[in-house]
Amino acid sequence: MLQAKNQAKNQAKNTDQNTPEDQRNIAADWFISLRDQICQEFENLEDELASGPKDDIQAGRFEITPWSKEDDPKSTLMGGGEMGIMRGRVFEKVGVNISIVHGVFSEQFRKDIPGGEDSNGDFWAAGISLVAHMQNPHVPAVHMNTRHIITSKSWFGGGADLTPMFFENHRQDGEDFHAAFKTCCDKHDPEYYPKFKKWCDDYFYLPHRDEPRGLGGIFYDYLDTGSWENDFAFTQDVGKTFLDIYPQIVRRHMNKDWSDADREFQLERRGRYVEFNLLYDRGTKFGLQTGGNTEAILMSMPPEAKWP
Repeated sequence: MLQAKNQAKNQAKNTDQNTPEDQRNIAADWFISLRDQICQEFENLEDELASGPKDDIQAGRFEITPWSKEDDPKSTLMGGGEMGIMRGRVFEKVGVNISIVHGVFSEQFRKDIPGGEDSNGDFWAAGISLVAHMQNPHVPAVHMNTRHIITSKSWFGGGADLTPMFFENHRQDGEDFHAAFKTCCDKHDPEYYPKFKKWCDDYFYLPHRDEPRGLGGIFYDYLDTGSWENDFAFTQDVGKTFLDIYPQIVRRHMNKDWSDADREFQLERRGRYVEFNLLYDRGTKFGLQTGGNTEAILMSMPPEAKWP
């Protein structure tokens, strides 16, 4: 398993003296540490399930699979990562992935990336990406990611959004989810939350169906205020906020009973998730166009879905 080897050493330095290499190591270490914390908390939820239609299933545990592009002669991508997948009695399928890669964008793709042309396509990227599809239709699905990308420019991006199957039954969950991220944003800049909420609402929308994917959250990209330390601190707080609020929401609903009709509706709603990720998701496109690990990129797909 990837280890946050440089974390203590790098965080002990004065942040004003960090070199670009230090910054890359510190960011990558944080993503690994956050992955470890999230996986532990999700396994705790598996152990806590008290009742419900899936309480006879063994509590799930993450299987961590490393991948590397270092020895792939067909790839211009270097580096690698780890794909973490758990299938259990609370989480029907959850993926928590880490990637730390560098390489060269194609001539066409670099035009769409800030600093991509000025760097002649050279880039470095690291991040954590998470998607959870739940056994219980009354527990909302969720997505979260944070990332750091360097070309001739340097920026952070990420966010989190909540996708319940039954929107009207989860208004309180949505309010609490948004309140948590508003508090997170307000610590750093009072303009962040309204800006990043709208960005999320606009982004996680299915125009071909004229409907939102879920109840939203926040989404941000190209965050470069001129202070790497401040932007990194905000990105850390996004991860910490997710780690705090989402397990609370899961615990509210994971012991509830559900019907066959609830399950059928859940599978239909998951179809919308698939449509968005394959048609519009920027992370999916980025990963595939940079030659990333296909299985890790498509871990966001639910284990089952229906189009009746």
